[in-house]
Amino acid sequence: MTPVMDIPALTQFLADVFPQVCDDFAVEEITDDGIVIRLNVAERHLRPGGTVSGPSMFGLADVAVYLAVLSRIGPKALAVTTNCSIDFMRKPAAGVDLIADCKLLKLGRVLAVGDALIFSEGMDQPVCRATLTYSIPPK
Repeated sequence: MTPVMDIPALTQFLADVFPQVCDDFAVEEITDDGIVIRLNVAERHLRPGGTVSGPSMFGLADVAVYLAVLSRIGPKALAVTTNCSIDFMRKPAAGVDLIADCKLLKLGRVLAVGDALIFSEGMDQPVCRATLTYSIPPK
């Protein structure tokens, strides 16, 4: 799947369409089959006990699959999540960013499916895994 949006285009799209969260995320790399996204972890992403909250990890997975899809189909703001399954596997490390390694499993005309493995930066084992389905708007 050849990307049609590069890192600067995806970054600008986030700033234009989602200014409320664009600073939370950074596109690290567009890969042959997906994308790598960073969550710039801040105090607002933490839960009691100093670990990254589940909703913050879900947000990272959702943004990763969304941007992976858009990197292939172009800036379609109305592509929406239709399903998500997420497994929280271990506690994220304190004081470090989270990295989502997302792979697109299917990119059709109407639906896209992606899998995101999320890691604490510097850790080899994932902290969570999510599979998301996106509905792609008609042309």
